[in-house]
Amino acid sequence: MLVSYRFERSRRKSIGFLVGADGLVVRSPNWVPLREVDAAVQEKGAWIVAKLQQLRERQTEQFQKAIEWEHGAEIPFLGRMVQLCVLERGVGRVLGQDVPPDQILPVTVPPGATVTQIRDAAQVWLKNQAKPLFEQRLHHFAPLLGVSWKKLSLSSASTRWGSARTDGHIRLNWRLIHLPISQIDYVVVHELAHLREMNHSPRFWETVGEVMPDYEQRRKALRQAPLDLPQD
Repeated sequence: MLVSYRFERSRRKSIGFLVGADGLVVRSPNWVPLREVDAAVQEKGAWIVAKLQQLRERQTEQFQKAIEWEHGAEIPFLGRMVQLCVLERGVGRVLGQDVPPDQILPVTVPPGATVTQIRDAAQVWLKNQAKPLFEQRLHHFAPLLGVSWKKLSLSSASTRWGSARTDGHIRLNWRLIHLPISQIDYVVVHELAHLREMNHSPRFWETVGEVMPDYEQRRKALRQAPLDLPQD
């Protein structure tokens, strides 16, 4: 896993590591050479990754809990809010008929459905919207990058937005559907670029920049999203 961090010199007596809302911060005494700092980060790698994953899971859980999965709830969808409208099976009417169709997230549930059932039904709807949209964006950008992808799978990973394999298998986190299309496109381009460069070298970022010159701004916006997960 590629982990970025902020490095600070301080008057402390030893190298310190802090994992918080802004990611990893490494602090070192002024007299410690950079090679020793790097070695310490590598040695502490498993602990750092575990702490970062715990942080991301808590953030994602807080985001999900922030949504009240009941009729009338506002759900983020493609960077805007849509209204959750619940139809009880057999009742024959949808609540919230005054809301324009493009601003509704419709779900059908059994009478007396629990919050969990409503949430699960809403997430099925979101996933059904996500896959064809992601495929469309992959089809759009792949020729621009001169690559060919073979398969798309939706992911529920808690530590990354997407991944790519050398065999052309792309995995994208379905929760991207909550975010604006500009951020979705960034992740799509990021993963497709890995089909040319399976690393994060300067050549990789040059590849991303070929079709998305403003990728740094999109990357920053993605990192500031409520679903703050690493994109790769």
